[in-house]
Amino acid sequence: MKALFVFTLLLLSALTSFARNITGLVYSDSTMTVVADAVCKLHEGDTEISRATTGENGIFIFRTGNKEALTLEIDKDGFSGTVILIDAGNKDIDLGQIALSEASTLAELKVEATDVIQSKGRTIIYPSQADLKASSTTLSLLQKLPLAGLFADPVNRTLSVRGGTPMILINGIPATMSDVNSLKPGDIAKIEYSYITPARYADKGNSGFLAITLKERQDGGQIYLWARSAVNAAFVDGNLRASYHQGPSQFTLQYNPSWRNNLKAYDNISQKYIGDDFKVDIEQHDHNPFNYHNHRLSLKYDFAPTDRTIFSARFSATPSSNKFRIIGSMHDSELGDYDVKNISTSKDFTPSLDLFVRHDFNEKNSLEAQVVGTLSSADYRRDNSYLGTDDGDLQYINNINNRRRSLISEVSYVHNFDQSMSLSGGVQNTLSHNTNEYLLSDFKPVLTENNNYIYARLAKQFSKVFLSASTGAKMFWARNDQLHRHYIRNLSSVTAAWYISQKWAVQGMFTYTPTIPSLGALTDYMQQTSPYLWNNGNPNLKVAENFTYSLAAQYVHRKFSAVLISDISDVKNSTFSDITYLGDGKFLSQTVNAKRHFAWKNSLQLSLTNIHGFGANVQLALSRYESEIGQWDYHLTSFEATMNLWWNKGPWTVSYYRKFPGKYLYGYMVSKGENADMLQVEYRPNKHWNLGIAWWYMFDNKGARYPSWSNSPVNPSVIERNIKDCCNMVTLSATYTTDFGALFKRNTRRSLNNSDYNNAVLKN
Repeated sequence: MKALFVFTLLLLSALTSFARNITGLVYSDSTMTVVADAVCKLHEGDTEISRATTGENGIFIFRTGNKEALTLEIDKDGFSGTVILIDAGNKDIDLGQIALSEASTLAELKVEATDVIQSKGRTIIYPSQADLKASSTTLSLLQKLPLAGLFADPVNRTLSVRGGTPMILINGIPATMSDVNSLKPGDIAKIEYSYITPARYADKGNSGFLAITLKERQDGGQIYLWARSAVNAAFVDGNLRASYHQGPSQFTLQYNPSWRNNLKAYDNISQKYIGDDFKVDIEQHDHNPFNYHNHRLSLKYDFAPTDRTIFSARFSATPSSNKFRIIGSMHDSELGDYDVKNISTSKDFTPSLDLFVRHDFNEKNSLEAQVVGTLSSADYRRDNSYLGTDDGDLQYINNINNRRRSLISEVSYVHNFDQSMSLSGGVQNTLSHNTNEYLLSDFKPVLTENNNYIYARLAKQFSKVFLSASTGAKMFWARNDQLHRHYIRNLSSVTAAWYISQKWAVQGMFTYTPTIPSLGALTDYMQQTSPYLWNNGNPNLKVAENFTYSLAAQYVHRKFSAVLISDISDVKNSTFSDITYLGDGKFLSQTVNAKRHFAWKNSLQLSLTNIHGFGANVQLALSRYESEIGQWDYHLTSFEATMNLWWNKGPWTVSYYRKFPGKYLYGYMVSKGENADMLQVEYRPNKHWNLGIAWWYMFDNKGARYPSWSNSPVNPSVIERNIKDCCNMVTLSATYTTDFGALFKRNTRRSLNNSDYNNAVLKN
């Protein structure tokens, strides 16, 4: 009996030694008093593993042996609930003081609210059932959420942050917009977002960060099908995603086609070519029909033999084709009146294989390794014909074949000292071999690159303040038949966030990022494209140095949120396309360095959700641009706005999107963004189908418009481009989803793109 008693004590001691305590104190942020009898629920994924209530002192205590990442939900009648993320580990955690806001007293507002949490420099959102119900696509869901600085474009089906594409992860795995557009909104459990690009992805050219976590499922499969087509225009988009999981394996097949055939595209151009001893005025009126079709196909396999190890392989292929035509007339002060006929075609094919393995040694240390191989081909043809000039018929042909082979690899390591402090670092490398064949000459350069990026990041949470600092070295070697360039540059960033309360948060950021010239921009090969214009690369380009400063303040209260962001971008040696005079009536277009480009953008985002089914998301921005090129200095102030309104009642959802485009200045060129609006009605007859009809570019006789003008002293111009095919366009859409069993999810992270779309072709 003594031996049994001792054995029992030892067993209990062993079991409790692996448990961890999770504690906290709940109080009211309005009365500053503790909240007793609040219900606290601990979840792992969608499964509740423990429940407790706060005592008279407002304190709750959990003791659990679960070492995985957990979610803590706290609810109390008369208060708005809150959700707190708890990182994986086995150490005790004191969550400190947790504030609850008093809830609305309107009895009719019973729709579950979207949970918004600020943590470690990111905005974490758990979409509400109301928002998910009113969204037939993931893009329409992202339009509704208070993600500061993220612009979701439902017309072009794209996402952008500060004018660039964000780094996108789905279940920790790098993804593309095709992957996002293929997701079923109802499968999304959590979204993490930051308008700041993490150090790990600073060398990829991304702007911002978006991570989507899907709901956990079991064995089984799913089919998601979405398609839309215009009634009165040649316009088709689609997404098909089929997946199945059995045991440790999951298979996913995805296909994303897109086709356009626009016949009513027009350009009106007024420009001058001005040299020391030469000047010509040109008026050009073009009819520019164009068509393209893209097909992205991917097959992905995941294998997880244990909870700590996962292997993933993905094969993707992206064939695409496009054809652009210019059929117009020109009035030329030098060559008289003549006709122009330009035809350009491109056929591209990009297959790639992505292999990845991750192993967690323990709760503190993990290692990832990845290799991505890509084979791409691009065949570009352009024939510029000027018929009936005073010098006779003129023709300029530029035909190029490009073949690219690349290998991208990375090793990344993460060490968590504790729940509040982490250190990460890694090495990335890109090797490529490019062959450009200029078909009308014997010039066939071979271009190679060796791009290396080494980085380290340290992050620490001090109570309500989060700090992170990162630095890295970019080493880039480029070589072709004529030049050999070698660059070594630093990449650094510092981020600070202060979570003042559950309602208020302030965040600041500084980054330094160099932009190294591409192989195509460095290629020295002159080609004539018009009677007056030649085109060439510039082997003497300098590295552009980007200094970015940002400050953001966010306020969240119940169903309302407001975010104010002030961004400053100061670029030394910025690159832009310029035209110079060579003499004898010849002009050269090439990329050059400007002295400075400066942009200051102040944006305000206001969001209101789930008020009797109604919601709104409005973004307003006021920008200031400055461009310095030699002695030339130009300034521009611009305003832009976007608006999303929606209302959901039962199976019906009505939404309206409107974009008020702003102007942008870069170099000599001023351009205005694309205009857009869309009124859409959707009907969900059952859980499988969602049917929609939309009206685009309402009452706009010119459809999509793209005005721009250049202040160049050598080539001033005004360009008015519009696509009438979009005018009053009516589209029909349908979404079909079905589940048989449930899907598999693993929480992995990868850091590289799944294919390589770069090339070394300088297209004219």
